Amino acid sequence: MYHTISTTAPVLDVIQQRWSPKAFTAQPVGKAQLQPLFEAARMAASGFNEQPWQFIVGCKYEDETQYQRVLQCFNDDNRAWAQTAPVVMIVLAKLYFDKNGMPNPWAWHDVGLAVAQLNLQAVNEGMQLSQAAGILHDKVRETFGVGELYQPCTGIALGYPGTGDGLNDSLRAKHRHVRTRKPVSSFVHYGMPQLPGLTDEQQLQTYHLLKNKIAFGNLQPMIDFFRGKKETI
Repeated sequence: MYHTISTTAPVLDVIQQRWSPKAFTAQPVGKAQLQPLFEAARMAASGFNEQPWQFIVGCKYEDETQYQRVLQCFNDDNRAWAQTAPVVMIVLAKLYFDKNGMPNPWAWHDVGLAVAQLNLQAVNEGMQLSQAAGILHDKVRETFGVGELYQPCTGIALGYPGTGDGLNDSLRAKHRHVRTRKPVSSFVHYGMPQLPGLTDEQQLQTYHLLKNKIAFGNLQPMIDFFRGKKETI
């Protein structure tokens, strides 16, 4: 079951076949099946070869206790669908360079490269993953003893994609939605770039209100803001 997107030039099959399911089958996935995925992540490029990624992993059918520890670090909305996956992860970025202790401002970029390569290797193995920006950073730190030198970045649910029949209406719609992408011309500039911006005054106000309140990678303040705003409407 692939949610493919048409392209204007050929791309690798694993890129075209990648999608983000919200339901997974009960087929087990364990350390042996994950090893090629982490080897793919290990081969990712990184600034000064720092390799600042860390993966905290829970396999439902090999260590239920660890699986639940990781799953409870997803927020309620994401836990509702992630719990169908046989594997869940929390991805961390190491924020300093080993060689001199200097802060690494490229850590998040490099972690994204590693996750992308893990993702494509998963597709090659017949699996899919879906990432969750909504994770509980304080819970991650408390549960796994993660200190200030590491930043929780994202949650991952991974396995073999399911039909979505057991999901609620909202999640089923996300699971079965038609994938779309902006055209290449909207982000590739062979000359002076014409960059999009915010023209809506309310959106601009929201941006300026929140930009200094959000730690990179932590969406919880923004989620709380919009939930509070919705409750007052």
